[in-house]
Amino acid sequence: MRKIRSALISLSDKSNLKPLLKELRRNNIKIISSGGTFKAIKKLKFKCLDVSGFTGFKEILNGRVKTLHPKIHAGILNKRNNKSHSFDIKKNNFENIDLVIVNFYPFEKTIDQTKNHSKIIENIDVGGPTMVRAAAKNYNDVTVITSTDYYSELINELKKNKGGTSLKFREKMSRLAFDETAYYDAVISNYLNKFNNINFPKKKVHYTNLVENLRYGENPHQIGAFYSQNINNKLDQIHGKNLSYNNYSDILAALTISKSLPRNTGTVIVKHGNPCGVSALKNNIDSYKLALASDPISAFGGIVSCNYKITQKLALLLNKIFLEVVIANGFDEKALKILKLKKNLRLIDSSKISLNEVWKFNSVDNFTLIQSEDKKKISKKDFRIVSKRKPNKSQLDNLIFAFNICRYVKSNAIVLANNMSTIGIGSGQPSRFDSCEIAIAKMNKFSNIKNEIVAASDAFFPFVDGIEKLVQSGASAIVQPSGSIRDKEIIKFADETNTVLIFSKNRHFKH
Repeated sequence: MRKIRSALISLSDKSNLKPLLKELRRNNIKIISSGGTFKAIKKLKFKCLDVSGFTGFKEILNGRVKTLHPKIHAGILNKRNNKSHSFDIKKNNFENIDLVIVNFYPFEKTIDQTKNHSKIIENIDVGGPTMVRAAAKNYNDVTVITSTDYYSELINELKKNKGGTSLKFREKMSRLAFDETAYYDAVISNYLNKFNNINFPKKKVHYTNLVENLRYGENPHQIGAFYSQNINNKLDQIHGKNLSYNNYSDILAALTISKSLPRNTGTVIVKHGNPCGVSALKNNIDSYKLALASDPISAFGGIVSCNYKITQKLALLLNKIFLEVVIANGFDEKALKILKLKKNLRLIDSSKISLNEVWKFNSVDNFTLIQSEDKKKISKKDFRIVSKRKPNKSQLDNLIFAFNICRYVKSNAIVLANNMSTIGIGSGQPSRFDSCEIAIAKMNKFSNIKNEIVAASDAFFPFVDGIEKLVQSGASAIVQPSGSIRDKEIIKFADETNTVLIFSKNRHFKH
């Protein structure tokens, strides 16, 4: 147990201070503070000694140097049971600082609010993290608090231990403090690398915030958690039981596809990370019906992501089948009432979620692959027509739609489409020909469409057999990336069969 006799408080976030100050006063704990925090404490009518008065040294450099003083850091860092340390403290007429309550300049908030580099640099806290690291290192004797979230715990600890703290509590706060300084430095590091257009620095530091500990990972014997880099950009679950690891995985896959579709348009159904039905029709009811019709069997127990607000009429349709999750850009009141009849159905409001360019991580043991997400906006300029037959407007629009969906399907990927909707999807096969067969089988099983079928492949066809299979099944227009040594043979076959063939300038594998 360590009795607290003096505390140094320096805060950017000055909320919820009064209950804490009351407890410090009740235990006769001396308070030292500076700048805005000193003024806030005095305004609340509590006794407080200014840092400059404590050190005998006025702050300089417009406040850049105020807590960086031997009297402060010696008071924090000295080991109470070390005779040499005690001698130095006594010789220099220093005193112990037993409690450090510090949170940092809002650097992360600043980079969200401004592009002014000078202002951003001024919001890099130096003194705060230095004091926190010193206190956290010396947790055997010193208590460190880095967030308002821990004020109530500190108050309870002081009450329970008559103005002192236990080693167990100090160890916990030390660990949390080093988490905080590491996170803070990581945000700064990432900002400076981004500012200098450095994507892959020698030391890559990733920062993120815990949203939820999950019951288990992909399987019950695995552990899992869900994190978000931006704590303000998170999933808003408004109904249903807790989300699982696999739910989150499918939700992220569904949202990624939805956000690639035109604003407030399109329905996506995902199962096990792959889309099984997508429609970008402007009529929301028709969009859902066609997405479901693409593969109604796979949709059972899947996730539906609506890139629009769900109404009562659609809610009635959604409740006709078993779904794990429904995502939408909002729900009207009548729709919510209907969907909430299923107590376990998870409802996610995604209207405030934005998917900016982020890094994709894939790790095994101590090895990590990092790449930027495939978020390139696909447009007509990304394609060139290589066949003699030219696509009409409807064919071209459907080809671009199918190719966009294709990049979200596990490779090798084939997507068959009609009327801005998928009608057959083949995914995850080592052979592109096998993916063709699966997509065709799905189409033949669930669709009565026999004309204006278009097909998309996420990479080039290495042989004619794949494109031949698609043409034989009714595809009149095909899109694929170029790059095969047999591209000329593919073009020749397309011309011989009067098939529209366009080449994409970009490949879109998804492993």
